[in-house]
Formats: sequence, structure tokens, C-alpha cells
Amino acid sequence: MEIPEAILKRKSIRAYTAKGLSDEDVETLIKAAISAPSAGNMQPWGFVAVKDKSVKEALVEAAHGQSFIASAPVVIVVCTEAARTTPRYGDRGEKLYCLQDTAAAVENIMLTATHNGLGTCWIGAFDEGMAAEAVGLPKGIRPVAMIPVGYPAQDPPPRPRRPVNEVLHVDRW
Repeated sequence: MEIPEAILKRKSIRAYTAKGLSDEDVETLIKAAISAPSAGNMQPWGFVAVKDKSVKEALVEAAHGQSFIASAPVVIVVCTEAARTTPRYGDRGEKLYCLQDTAAAVENIMLTATHNGLGTCWIGAFDEGMAAEAVGLPKGIRPVAMIPVGYPAQDPPPRPRRPVNEVLHVDRW
């Protein structure tokens, strides 16, 4: 599968088969994540691969009851350590760059998963404190996204997208 095909084929999957993922599968996704661009190559990301059912249930609670999260064989909690970017970039590093970097890592995970026949969903609606507690994050590490990963048990239709002529501006807005 070529990159444009993976981009167009990626969908938010909210149902997974019982088939598990190997440690190698997870490592492949994390290798893709850490290949993402990073401001000043500060690489503020960290990842928690959750397989334990009770921890996944705690993540469901943190995510306001999005129960499908627990049905995925693995949930990757993508985190940022803003202190890696602030020495070089100050406030902008803390409030923006570390989040942009982790967002790029999330997209790499999702596209790699799609390429490998896996389904994912980007979860951003959750209580950060509860999620941090669920996976035992130390002070200074912030959960930014949860990504349930597994073999899809559904094939939802593509979601509509705004047309290019509505979103593209040339030279000026």
C-alpha cells in the first residue's frame, strides 16, 4: 500500500476482533511514531501500550465511557514531556510544539496501522488526570491521545470531507 492509499483508507474504527497484537506489531507502530518530525528534534513523546483489561477499563472511565476502547487488544496512550521542548523554545515549546510533535507521532501510528491491516481511533476526549493515573504517568508527563488498536470488526463508510476549493487559499486568506 502506498502512502496516499493509506491516508485515504484510514478510518476511525470503534469495533475490534478478538485477535491480539504481538509485541512486534506494537513495536512497529512505535518505530513509526518516533520517526515523526519533531521541533528541534527534541522528541518529547512517550508511549504506554496498554494490554491489561483493568487498565483499559480505567481508560474507558477517563474517556467519559467510550466503552469500545476496552475492546481493542492494545490501547496506546501517547504522552508528551513538555520539559524536553521548553529549554529551547520556552512557552511556545510547552504549549504548542510538544503537542504538534505528538500529533505527528499519532498520525504515523494510525497510518502504519492502516497499512498493516489494523484499525485505530484517535481519542482526544478524556480526563487527563484520570488517564495519567490509570497508566501511572510521572509528574511532568501529559497524556495527549489514546489510540485503541486492533483488527477491525467493522468497515464504516468514509466520512465526508470539505472540498479542496473550500479550504485552500493561495497567497492570502
